[in-house]
Amino acid sequence: MRFSSRVWGLGKVLLLVGALSATFLTSALVAMRMALRASDVEVPSLIGVPVADASETAAAAGLSLRIDPNPRPDERVPAGSIMQQDPAPGVEARRQRTVRVWVSTGPPTTIVPALLGQTEGTARTRVVEDGLEIAAFSEFRSPDYAANAIVAQDPAPTSLSPQVSLLLNRGEQATTYVMPDLIGTNGERASDTLRARGFRVSIVGSQPYAGVPRGTVVRQRPAGGFRVGPDDSISLEVSQ
Repeated sequence: MRFSSRVWGLGKVLLLVGALSATFLTSALVAMRMALRASDVEVPSLIGVPVADASETAAAAGLSLRIDPNPRPDERVPAGSIMQQDPAPGVEARRQRTVRVWVSTGPPTTIVPALLGQTEGTARTRVVEDGLEIAAFSEFRSPDYAANAIVAQDPAPTSLSPQVSLLLNRGEQATTYVMPDLIGTNGERASDTLRARGFRVSIVGSQPYAGVPRGTVVRQRPAGGFRVGPDDSISLEVSQ
């Protein structure tokens, strides 16, 4: 009985030691987890923030800033501001962790080519090939410059810019005339008069019209009153 009592007493001691050890380990793990959680911070958003302000924001959160030595162009972020960061905003990170950031150089720029004297199609192709955008495209008509050619650009050639504005001269507008009403006139005489002035005239026959002399204009295209130029075609329909 004494031996069994001793064994039972030793078992209770071991059980008590095991329980205390488990409690200690659990408490230690909980305390360690709480300590680690207390040392974590949420990474702030630095996108679009100037470098100086981003450094202060990171320091206030217990983080440090490391600027990548290779800045990148970005159409949406002004030059000198953060365009990308790692870790991303909202991520939990240890205090004193370094946040890597990339700084924007602003919209991409390129050397503006010389476009004066080029046709519209050639100028547009060159702009696209050089990675530029056309900010504005205007046109006018003047006999003082080459027709259908670029006569002005902004900015000037060799400038650094992401876009360019162009001015195209369409050339002097052709002279036009008011089409006369030729209904009831002699088709041959009317066509000879128009051809003598440089117009292209064709006469087509038609069915007979009662009371209308043969060769009289009964229809015309364009109709009287419309404006026509030397390059326009005029058609006269005469009675048979």
